[in-house]
Amino acid sequence: MTIGEFCNRRVVVAPRGMTVLTGAKLMRQFHVGNVIVADESEGGRVPVGIVTDRDIVLEVLAQDVDPSGLSLADIMSRDLLTVNEKQSVFEAVHSMCQRGVRRAPVVDDAGKLAGIVAIDDLLELFADQLGELTKLIAREQKEETMARP
Repeated sequence: MTIGEFCNRRVVVAPRGMTVLTGAKLMRQFHVGNVIVADESEGGRVPVGIVTDRDIVLEVLAQDVDPSGLSLADIMSRDLLTVNEKQSVFEAVHSMCQRGVRRAPVVDDAGKLAGIVAIDDLLELFADQLGELTKLIAREQKEETMARP
């Protein structure tokens, strides 16, 4: 399975100049923990950074800084990991683990934003797969018991 088949295509996106306060309100409105900062480009948006709820807490609130005077560009993570939508889920997970990130924008071959993948979504996928494997083991044991009483 490719990460493009799995990723969430609904991404909360904001321009660099948006205030941190407005970005936080977007997170609340859409019940997400991040905003992808992107530049508009012909044919789509190019992700240039990410701001997470944790960034806001550590960089703004814990430093007692007024969020209305800061832009998302001021606190965004600039060393952004993106994964190509054609990569396998396992390749994307490996990249995320190597960089120690919980979320990664998914891009197409032109570098345009296509979606986002988050560790929470991946955990759900893997838990479902492990559940299926558990069912397989139980079924195999049942089949063997019936075939070889």
